[in-house]
Amino acid sequence: MKPPPVSHHGPESLDEAVALLAELGDHAKVLAGGQSLVPLLNMRLTAPAHLVDVNRLRGLAYVRTAPEGVRVGALARHADLERDRHAHAAVPLLRQAVKHVAHPTIRNRGTTVGSLVHADPSGEMTAVLALLGGRVTLLSTEGDRTVDWSAFFVGPLESCLRPEELAIEAYFPAPPPRTGSDWTELSRRNGDYALCGVGSLVTVDEHGDVTGAKAAYISMGPVPQVVDFAPVLEGGRRDRPDWEAAGAYAAGRLEPEDDIHATAEYRRHLARVLTARSLKAAQERAVVIP
Repeated sequence: MKPPPVSHHGPESLDEAVALLAELGDHAKVLAGGQSLVPLLNMRLTAPAHLVDVNRLRGLAYVRTAPEGVRVGALARHADLERDRHAHAAVPLLRQAVKHVAHPTIRNRGTTVGSLVHADPSGEMTAVLALLGGRVTLLSTEGDRTVDWSAFFVGPLESCLRPEELAIEAYFPAPPPRTGSDWTELSRRNGDYALCGVGSLVTVDEHGDVTGAKAAYISMGPVPQVVDFAPVLEGGRRDRPDWEAAGAYAAGRLEPEDDIHATAEYRRHLARVLTARSLKAAQERAVVIP
């Protein structure tokens, strides 16, 4: 497999990059990590006339952590995020999820922001952004705009990014205090796309009673799916919630489709089982601070 002929551009600045995108429009694709784009080029599933290679924009290769959350620049690799101890301390879910992204070789090159722009509903980081209520910042010659996750993901392999825009940063807010998190998924082989993946957050009060729980899913719909378990928690024991009931609740609200890898019914079964498992693990990780 060989890619189609393409003209390569290597801008030296953000201004040059967005000017190129404004000029080239639909005829260009941005190359950052390339772990999604290059296979598509090789299989000729996409054939842009131009590649705008942003790898010289080293100012975008950052992971910045503050008490309120983690900012990830467009050239930060998955491995950078996985290894960043400050990001892990502020938002443990980031490392819990990113270590499931493909294989170490791919994580060493692939970018977190690039995976969000790719908008694969089977990609772990799309669900993490959704579960944390994150957002993505986009830049063009007209200025920047910040888009909430719910508006950013439009459909399978489709984000709201315009041809003239460059995604420059993703922001992952820190969860509330006393919140535990977990990422659980099942795939046919290690590194394959998950048949079902679940990320969860469970918040407890100063006594250890659960006050809130929600989960996000991959491979269960055209965009990341988020389920809030408030109805399940109402009227139940807050110290020992019925997570099996939460799994059934989630499975009844998800609408996966049959494909060559699994039936929709099997994916719902996985959602039911993995939800209970993930919520239990997240509750166990919630730290009670007086």
